Amino acid sequence: MSDTCNSAPQGMPEPPKPNFQVPSNENSNICHVIAIMSGKGGVGKSLMTSLLASRVSEAGYRVGILDADITGPSIPKAFGVDGQSLHSRENLMVPAETKSGIKIVSSNLLLDDDTEPLIWRGPMIASVVKQFWSDVYWGDVDYLFVDMPPGTGDVPLTVFQSLPVEGIVVVTSPQELVSMIVEKAVNMARQMNVPILGLVENLSYYECPDCGKAHSIFGESHIDEIAKTYGVKVLAKAPIDANIAAAVDAGKVETLTVPWLDGAVAAVTGDKTDK
Repeated sequence: MSDTCNSAPQGMPEPPKPNFQVPSNENSNICHVIAIMSGKGGVGKSLMTSLLASRVSEAGYRVGILDADITGPSIPKAFGVDGQSLHSRENLMVPAETKSGIKIVSSNLLLDDDTEPLIWRGPMIASVVKQFWSDVYWGDVDYLFVDMPPGTGDVPLTVFQSLPVEGIVVVTSPQELVSMIVEKAVNMARQMNVPILGLVENLSYYECPDCGKAHSIFGESHIDEIAKTYGVKVLAKAPIDANIAAAVDAGKVETLTVPWLDGAVAAVTGDKTDK
């Protein structure tokens, strides 16, 4: 193919870049979309999505969660709505609601048996993510949190291109390889022109109940120096806490008190929306 096919003729303006954003429907009024991202699995991304959503809801905002981790959804379990199923209204899916009123859409809420695996290829998964935006009766939502699958593949690309994401929170852990993980996530966000609100380090330390001393179970944290290198903020350092795990397993994530997440909540909400 000739090189002239790759650019506009001399003297002509460059053609506009394609806009892949999917429109929402008239029954959805979503003010802000925040994606929760990680460069690898197993760092607690869904946990941080659940806790952030709960804290922002507690602050008086109307909150929703779009569970974009289609093949590994855990959000319904954390909120105790895993026994619910989505119903329809005006040909749109209606989200499940938690005890505090957080709206949730997840692939597990579409299944008769939530242990049934979804053995789908990337294009079908990406299509479902877009439907969770366009074909859901979201109503009025101040903050919609998108729980992303790990990595920088099909679904994160679909979310960044198809939804009006205005910021991401990157979840990490203290292991040495975290710098590479953060770099991948940060670079993808920057290539997609999505602002990075900051980093949250999960499994950061364990506080001994007897002596009160903090122990670095997974090694010394490098999150501050990594954040400085990439010019982003550290929003929170989450402890290893058995009470958190027990509450999530019991579907009671909304009952947790997590003051260490205050910085992340402030970074998400700021002064952008009046309650």
